[in-house]
Amino acid sequence: MSEFSHLDEGGEVRMVDVSSKPGTMRTARASGYIAMRPETMNMLQEGRVPKGNVLTTAKVAGIQAAKRTAHLIPLCHQLNLSWVDIDFAFDTDRILIHAVTRTRESTGVEMEALTAVTVAALTIYDMCKAVDRSMEIGGVRLESKKGGKTAFPGAPRPRAAVLVVSDSVSAGSAEDRSGAMLMEGLAGAGCNVDPLRIVSDDPADIVSAVDGMLAAGAELLVTTGGTGLGPRDVTVDTLLPKFTRRLPGVEQALFQWGQGKVRTAMLSRLAAGTIGDRVVICLPGSTGAAADALEVLLPAIFHAFDMIRGGGHR
Repeated sequence: MSEFSHLDEGGEVRMVDVSSKPGTMRTARASGYIAMRPETMNMLQEGRVPKGNVLTTAKVAGIQAAKRTAHLIPLCHQLNLSWVDIDFAFDTDRILIHAVTRTRESTGVEMEALTAVTVAALTIYDMCKAVDRSMEIGGVRLESKKGGKTAFPGAPRPRAAVLVVSDSVSAGSAEDRSGAMLMEGLAGAGCNVDPLRIVSDDPADIVSAVDGMLAAGAELLVTTGGTGLGPRDVTVDTLLPKFTRRLPGVEQALFQWGQGKVRTAMLSRLAAGTIGDRVVICLPGSTGAAADALEVLLPAIFHAFDMIRGGGHR
């Protein structure tokens, strides 16, 4: 698809850059109709249309069009489609068209589904226009999309908190950026976010802040900083003994995504786990790591709170 571009300051259009987004399974469903005279419907159902098998041709055309959407609509991303299917149903005075598209990419497939419906309808029109010039195409719309940021729509949004662990930021000699980015991202995803906390790279300060933030009601606590190999990078060492469970899948997802972009990400010691029924994620202190975490974790991490509350797996 399928992301819309916008005008930059010079008035030029540009594609949306999705290179920082992880590929996930994405599905879109679209529908539309082509209205026609009853006698045309009868000819089509009975196979008497001069040009041949209308619906089979329309289905093939729609599938082909879905695969070529990026060539038809200039600012759509070229996607590797995993699956396209088109179904037809007869109504009183129209043929209903439904299309499903699926991909494992960094952006959605709604434009491909809409294109499949539209071209299938146009193909029916082309094949039947010799016998019916009154046909009308309409109702083309997106019915649903799943995956990416629209996944887990019903998952609870936890109360969240962000802790910046940095000697320099704590001393006022450096400006925090990663913590602010995490705060904004969590709030944008629907979480109520507690005020940002900043502490030095001192184990006692880290433990005191984490205990206080969890006691105050934070359900998802994200720390940023102190995960490297320096002598003062002690966040992971300090918090691992407090974990009641590790979340290796979360750690692996973050590692995999980071290493696919920055080779030195392999040196990070990020960690994820639970402290009781609270989720704690320790991230590197860079803005790149914060941006990656927001892309990878949201909204999938919210499903953890379904499971913690007894909701089971989806």
